[in-house]
Amino acid sequence: MDRLSIEEKITLSDLRSTKSRETLSDALNNFKAGMYKTSVNRSYYAVLHSARSLLILKGIDPLRHEGVKTMMSLHFIKAGIIPQEVIKIFKELLVIRTDVDYGDFETVDKSEAEKAIKKARRFIKIIESARKNLIKEISSSE
Repeated sequence: MDRLSIEEKITLSDLRSTKSRETLSDALNNFKAGMYKTSVNRSYYAVLHSARSLLILKGIDPLRHEGVKTMMSLHFIKAGIIPQEVIKIFKELLVIRTDVDYGDFETVDKSEAEKAIKKARRFIKIIESARKNLIKEISSSE
């Protein structure tokens, strides 16, 4: 992905950021409809798209969920760009999403689904701030 120009990275980042917000909206709509498992799934994917919107700005585009988590830790947590809380949220939502998507007997109640949405909102807010700062940084380095 390093073969992408700065403009292409920013465009792709913007698309992923939009997808993140749309997916979070899906989570909220599913929550309102009482579809709590689907709401949790959408909350997690909103976070995943958000993380990928930040990673692509550095030319990083992991194919697997674990790769996204690892690259976020390496390039943004360890560098002090985003707080440790971000990876904690990512891990928590990944676990619950995996449980409800693949577990035969897993259930999610209204409270858990609501917490997932709140965590996703927090994650996206932090990532959006870092993303905007990184866009300014890479745009001015041209």
